[in-house]
Amino acid sequence: MNSSTLLNELREITRTNIKEVNQLLELDSEQLNYKPSSESWSILECMEHLNRYGDFYIPEITQRIKQSKHGKSNTFQTGLLGDYFAKSMLPKEKLNKMKTFKSMNPNNSQLDASVLNTFLDQQQQLLKLLDQCKNINLTKTKTAISISKLIKLRLGDTLRVVIYHNWRHVVQAKKVVKLVSVAPVEVG
Repeated sequence: MNSSTLLNELREITRTNIKEVNQLLELDSEQLNYKPSSESWSILECMEHLNRYGDFYIPEITQRIKQSKHGKSNTFQTGLLGDYFAKSMLPKEKLNKMKTFKSMNPNNSQLDASVLNTFLDQQQQLLKLLDQCKNINLTKTKTAISISKLIKLRLGDTLRVVIYHNWRHVVQAKKVVKLVSVAPVEVG
């Protein structure tokens, strides 16, 4: 696939995620923490989950871009594992449940709206990283992944995984917003 086409697609998804999460800033704390069930995540838990992954991937991607000795290439060749991971992250009408690592599971955390600002800051950093990526080879530059530093993915695949994963959980948070608007109001 064309490298600049991929980077443009990922930029567009990231901008859409920013727009969607900016709208969440209008909700109050009760709405942001509403949970449809004890096992499901609130809006803030969805975002905190992404922040935890961002805390790993943004420094990892930054470091790999700085260290890359592979000049720009007009084409990106996805890897078998990277393509599988990326496609599994894409949002679907009925999201397939995925088991998350305990360290990345924010269920029942005490969270406030600062989680949204952290996410928005991370998205701005991602946009800058995507701009830097136009000057390096997305196929030959490799990154570690959060589940094992021994497994390396091509940078283009890592970007796809991270940004599709963000998209997936922004969609999930938007579904919770719809449930919040129809949730019964507790009368004190």
